[in-house]
Amino acid sequence: MKMLKKVMGCICLAGLSAVPAACSMNNYDSDMKQTIEQSVPWGDVGKQQDTVSDTSGAGDGRMIYDNTALYENRDPASVVTMYLTVSEGNASDNTDHTWTQVNSYSAYHYDELGIERYAVNGLLQVGDENGPVEGQLGYGQVVPNATVTIRGQTSTRYAQKNYRITIRDNKGIWDDQKVINLNKHEQDQSRFANKLCYDLMSELPGMIAMRTRFVHLYVKDMTEGGSGEFKDYGLYTQVEQLNKRALRSHGLDKNGQLYKINFFEFYRYEDVIMVKNDADYDVDAFEDLIEIKDNDDHSKLIAMLDELNDYSIPITQIMDRWFCRENMFSWMAFHILMGNVDTQSRNVFLYSPLNSDTFYFISWDNDGAFYDTKAKLRSQDRGWEIGISNYWGNVLFRRVLMDNELRAGLDDKIEEYRNIITREKLEKMIDIYAPVVRKYAYSYPDSEHMPLTGGQYEAFIKALPDEVENNYRLYKLSLESPQPFFIGIPQVTDEGMYFAWDASYDFQAQDIYYTLELAKDYTFEKPVLRVEGLFATEYLYEGELEPGQYFMRMTAKNESGIEQRAFDYYVASGNQVIHGVKCFFVMPDGSVQEDVYEE
Repeated sequence: MKMLKKVMGCICLAGLSAVPAACSMNNYDSDMKQTIEQSVPWGDVGKQQDTVSDTSGAGDGRMIYDNTALYENRDPASVVTMYLTVSEGNASDNTDHTWTQVNSYSAYHYDELGIERYAVNGLLQVGDENGPVEGQLGYGQVVPNATVTIRGQTSTRYAQKNYRITIRDNKGIWDDQKVINLNKHEQDQSRFANKLCYDLMSELPGMIAMRTRFVHLYVKDMTEGGSGEFKDYGLYTQVEQLNKRALRSHGLDKNGQLYKINFFEFYRYEDVIMVKNDADYDVDAFEDLIEIKDNDDHSKLIAMLDELNDYSIPITQIMDRWFCRENMFSWMAFHILMGNVDTQSRNVFLYSPLNSDTFYFISWDNDGAFYDTKAKLRSQDRGWEIGISNYWGNVLFRRVLMDNELRAGLDDKIEEYRNIITREKLEKMIDIYAPVVRKYAYSYPDSEHMPLTGGQYEAFIKALPDEVENNYRLYKLSLESPQPFFIGIPQVTDEGMYFAWDASYDFQAQDIYYTLELAKDYTFEKPVLRVEGLFATEYLYEGELEPGQYFMRMTAKNESGIEQRAFDYYVASGNQVIHGVKCFFVMPDGSVQEDVYEE
């Protein structure tokens, strides 16, 4: 969540001049304005446009629209029952493993060894609580029709795994999908945030959603050591995989570029982001930042990044060549209001039609939504992870936010969505999802892994409808606040210990003053050093620091008295995040070593 580029001087606050916008937020043809009437249990919302994707002409910034017919006649409270029989396959398919092996290792194990994730054969059958149903996928079959692996990254460390079930060619299809993603959302106390968000997106103007369903999964393990009996694996949410098939289903260009952002702040990264025929091209290093989905012609991406990182080119010009304002502002506004903070530099797809220069944002992984309510449940300080400050570490969003015209466009979209995603609407949706979750979450096996008691769960979901208004208030505060900044690693000099940090930024151009604190523990109850009212972004401490562990806290304050913490953070025991703090060690030889936290 807090993986940010920590390089001193990486934030360039160059003045950006505006140019006349080439793509207004309403720049679409009148024939795109048809709407499909939808009947949903929680009532009308801002109606989505019909299935239209105008990609004629390179870089014209045309808006894309979802295929709303995909979401018609879908009961949000329905639960699909799936029966999965797993068996050992063969080495050439990497399915010669046991179910125990598949569930024993995290993604980090495979990354460390440089091997593919273990897989097994699977026979997926769809039915009801009485068993597979005639006419549904897998009915009457006895041989495998799918391959099964664990899915996710951090979630692979949890006891309950998420699964990816890939239906083999010529072996059938389910709900127009060949890849079935089943998610436990173990870190989402509600267990329905991802589904709720996608269901909301399916109705919001400007958003591209994915189809989701609740799934009750039974697994029969026929591999070595398995019981050979169906076991209840509890409740999952299924989410459509964004791939070529999904692009086509949603009315988009299946031949276009599609990238999944793993961790990427839109810096150029010339040593990694390069065309595939470059002698130094390393696809693994590339995909550490951006995962490539099929089309590996990166020339368009590189051209966009070259211009974006050229501060002589006005950001409005870059926006109107390479992005669509309506799409970007819709995506940002939604996640700001829903509190899905884990979207600063990951958990999103970049999509660009083949014959267009425009890149579009498509949401992925929304179980981090309702972060404000979750933070209060954990008594966790949110630090800089509010409003627009949450996106300040990303060069694309930072440049956009520094432009008055573009910032006003985002503000308009936030006001629009705020009037749609009301407290009453969220209450209605939660009243549909919560009974489904309760039925399974407090029954075996899910009850063994539920972090909240029944009473705590009721109090938690009761607070969720206030999320949007709370995040709206924090968004407004972030507009008045100094923006977060990075702390440099202290340097030993002949004169003493040299401390430095990046400059903060204030939208009202107010003067910013800094407070530097140094202590031997992160409570700062007994500071070694405290200096207030610093206008410069550096300080020389002429005293001597004895060897040991130190914590440096930086706070920026503008003339209005509003404070902001640094990007840096320290993770204490129990995964408690201490915002605005850099931890370092003074070694016995007097040198300084930064304490680096790896997620």
